[in-house]
Amino acid sequence: MSQIRGSGQLRVLNVHDDRAKDVVGQLAAHSISGHQVARFLTQLIEERGVPKHIFCYNGREFTRKAMCFWTQDSGVKLSFIQPGKPTQNAFEERLNGRFRAERLNLRWFGPLGEAQSIIGECRYQYNHVRPHSGLRYLPPAVYAQQAA
Repeated sequence: MSQIRGSGQLRVLNVHDDRAKDVVGQLAAHSISGHQVARFLTQLIEERGVPKHIFCYNGREFTRKAMCFWTQDSGVKLSFIQPGKPTQNAFEERLNGRFRAERLNLRWFGPLGEAQSIIGECRYQYNHVRPHSGLRYLPPAVYAQQAA
């Protein structure tokens, strides 16, 4: 989860696929609840299919009743990193750090809609333009097309 300061605090939940190395979705809001995360993950599942599990940190939006009920309904298992061990989720930490440093800290956001639009552009760049060393220096979308 990235936090950005601007006109009020903005939180961004980055959801990525470890295997494909792409950003599946980004939820941006001034605050993010477990209900919002559950709805967002349900939308992503409708688009991409059901993952076996989701690896996440112990933030309150993942440990509330809403997410407990969501895991029962969806059949998706949540796996949590140990508190104070960000290296257990190193790719996500790196993604959040780069996303914050390269994209978000360089801008001052106005209304939430503007921030969501800019974040959507960043996701497109990350998935379709930016090369990734783990994918033979190809963007995830190009790599996926070549692998198919």
